[in-house]
Amino acid sequence: MNRRKRILTGDRPTGKLHLGHYVGSLQNRVALQNDFDTFIIIADIQALTTNFDRPEKLKGDVLNVAMDNLSVGVDPEKATFFIQSLIPEIAELTTFYSMFVTVNSLRHNPTIKSEIQQYGYNDIMYGFLGYPVSQAADITFCKADLVPVGDDQLSHIELTRRIVRRFNELYKPVLVEPEAMVSKISRLVGLDGNSKMGKSLNNGIYLSDDAATVKQKIRAAVTDASRIKLSDKGNPEICTVFKYHNAFNEGEVNHISESCRSASIGCSACKNNLTARINNILEPIRERRAFYEDRPEQVLEMLISGTNKVRGVAKEVMKEVREAMSIGYFDNSGCC
Repeated sequence: MNRRKRILTGDRPTGKLHLGHYVGSLQNRVALQNDFDTFIIIADIQALTTNFDRPEKLKGDVLNVAMDNLSVGVDPEKATFFIQSLIPEIAELTTFYSMFVTVNSLRHNPTIKSEIQQYGYNDIMYGFLGYPVSQAADITFCKADLVPVGDDQLSHIELTRRIVRRFNELYKPVLVEPEAMVSKISRLVGLDGNSKMGKSLNNGIYLSDDAATVKQKIRAAVTDASRIKLSDKGNPEICTVFKYHNAFNEGEVNHISESCRSASIGCSACKNNLTARINNILEPIRERRAFYEDRPEQVLEMLISGTNKVRGVAKEVMKEVREAMSIGYFDNSGCC
């Protein structure tokens, strides 16, 4: 009997999630959870690649990421949440893969190069350079078929596919070569207009932001700098606020574009319109989040249950991997 196709998706717990995560992945998770076996990884080991000196933050961040997922409508009865560091088979598989992944291929990974520049690293940590290998293990330890990603993660998926092909050629074809599923809107610019929305850049709207905070942030967002007077005609194509209308206000986006070009709407009115739209989207999310914030023990129980379930899957797959590599030394011996 064929199993349901499995999706592997998730987040690094480095703080609360924002609208970039919402359009890039969270909406997809909610839409797909009814039709796929959905595994959601909270990638705490990968969070340590940039937060290794602050591990004490992880417990709170893990809970925040779980709550943000639940608040947007991910159903714990349909999706399985698990914590990366509590699945030792992922670390084991990462080690096996690292034996045949070259350092040069990692150094030339465009996402790695971009993040090195973003964080201003002069000396690269081994764990940071190798996290695409760890990510490949995240995807393949449970034989995921599909991986919803933004376009900036496509290089990681292609590396994963190469690793799977190499493993299956070297040993036995036991691993599944995953497909990428790119979101319709895979990247949301930051409110400053200079980069994608990011937690480290402090340029985003968080799913847990209250209405007043959303209003304040949108009021400060970058618009068309050439519009000085209300009568100046604007160019929505270079306006950050318009990009948000395009992502969240599809029904009005054409009208807003025409109004901006003809100077029949000013930037303040345009921002007020967007603020109302964003707050309408976030209000039920805030309500669900408040429910789980009052019940953290329920979130922890969900994480424990999901992690235990996934650990069982991981053990079965790693048994196949070890047999394929002919290193199942003590199988059926009663040892270990």
